[in-house]
Amino acid sequence: MEYLPVEVIGNILSWLGAARDVVIASATCKKWREACRNHLHALTFNSDDWPVYHDLTTRRLEILITQTIFQTTGLQSLSIFMDDVDEFSAAPVIAWLMYTRETLRQLSYNVRTPNVNILEKCGRQKLEKLFLAHNSITGIEPSYQKFPCLTSISLSYVSISALDLSLLLTACPKIESLVLVNPDIAISDAQATMELSSLSLKSIFVESISLDKFILEADNVENLHLKDCTLELFELAGKGTLKNLEIDDVSVIHFDIGEVNENLEVIDISNFTITWSKFRQMISRSSRLRKLQLWCVVFEDDEILDLETLATCFPQLNQLSLSFDLKDNLVHYAVQGLSQLENLAVLELGWITICDVFSYWLGGLLERCPNLKKLVIHGSVSQSKSDEECRVLANFTSYIVRLMRKYMHVEVQFEYD
Repeated sequence: MEYLPVEVIGNILSWLGAARDVVIASATCKKWREACRNHLHALTFNSDDWPVYHDLTTRRLEILITQTIFQTTGLQSLSIFMDDVDEFSAAPVIAWLMYTRETLRQLSYNVRTPNVNILEKCGRQKLEKLFLAHNSITGIEPSYQKFPCLTSISLSYVSISALDLSLLLTACPKIESLVLVNPDIAISDAQATMELSSLSLKSIFVESISLDKFILEADNVENLHLKDCTLELFELAGKGTLKNLEIDDVSVIHFDIGEVNENLEVIDISNFTITWSKFRQMISRSSRLRKLQLWCVVFEDDEILDLETLATCFPQLNQLSLSFDLKDNLVHYAVQGLSQLENLAVLELGWITICDVFSYWLGGLLERCPNLKKLVIHGSVSQSKSDEECRVLANFTSYIVRLMRKYMHVEVQFEYD
C-alpha cells in the first residue's frame, strides 16, 4: 500500500463514500490524509450509515459535516441524507455549497433549510446531477444564469411554482432526466396548468401530482413514467421518439401521446381506465414493441383488446401481460383472426373476477403463440368462496391440466393471492 500513488488512494476513499469510513481510513497515515485532502472526490453523510448520527444534536451534526467537508479541496460529489433532522441552519449549508461550488458535479440534499435557495448557492459551471428534497425553489427569472452541464434533476417534496419549474428546464440546455416526486406545485391561475418544454429531455418520471392540465413538449423524450397522478389532461408533444411508456394508478380524462410512436418498445400500464380504440390509434404504428402490459385495466364503452390487432401491429412482441374484466359477449371477438404472435415467449394472464370465459380466452391465446416458453397465471381467490366460485375454479383447474398436456413445452407458473 505504501507504493500506491495518492491519486489512487483518493479514488479508493471516494469509493468508500460514507464520511465516517473516509475519516477513519484517512487516519491511517500522512499519505492517506493527503489523499483525503487533495484527491477525495465523493463524500456521503447518511443517517443510515452510522447510528451515532441519530444521537447528535443538529448543531453538533452541522459542525461535524463542516469540519469534514473543509478537510477536502476537490469534492465532486456531495450527498447529505439525514432523515432524522428537521432542518439545518442556513449559515453552515451556505458554507458547504460555497466551499464546493468550483468543483462539485453531483449534489444530493434532503434536509429542509429555510431561507436558503440551494440553486442560487450551487456552482453552475460544473454541476451535472442534482437531487433535492424537502426544500423550496423560488425566484427563477427568464434571464436566469444557465447550468451548462446539468443533465439530471430530481425533486422530491419540493415546493416550486409551475413557472419556475418551466424556467429551470429552460436554464438547463443539456437536461436529459427529470424526476418529480410529490412536488408542491404553486399555480398562479385558477386552472392548475403546468407546461414544460425541453429539446434535450430524454426521461421523465412523475409521481403523486394533481393538476388540471399537464402539457409536456419534448422532441427527444424516450422514457415517460406517470405514477399515482390525478390529471384532467395529459398531453405529450414530441416527434415520435418515445420508447418506454409506463402508467401506474393514474386518473386522467384526456390522455394524448400523439399518433406517431413508431419507436415504442415497452408499454406498461396498470390500474388505468382507457378507451381502447383511441389508445390503439396512438400505438398501432409501434411495430418495434417488445413488451405490452395492461394490468387491472378498465376498457371504456365495452371495448376489448383483440389478438388480431396485437399480432398484426406488434410483430416483435416478446412479452405480453394482460389482466382485465372479461365480458362474455366480447371474448369470442377478442380471439378471432388467424395471425400468429410468432415472437411471443412470455405470457402473463390474470383475472379480476374468475369466470368460465377465462379458460376460453386462455385457450385462444395459446393457439396463437406457437413459440411460447413460459405461461404465468395470476389470480385472486377469496378465503370464503361461494359455491359458484368453487365450481368455476374447479373447472379451470381441470381445463388447465388438459390444456398443458397439449403444450408440454411451455413452463407454467401460478401466482395466487
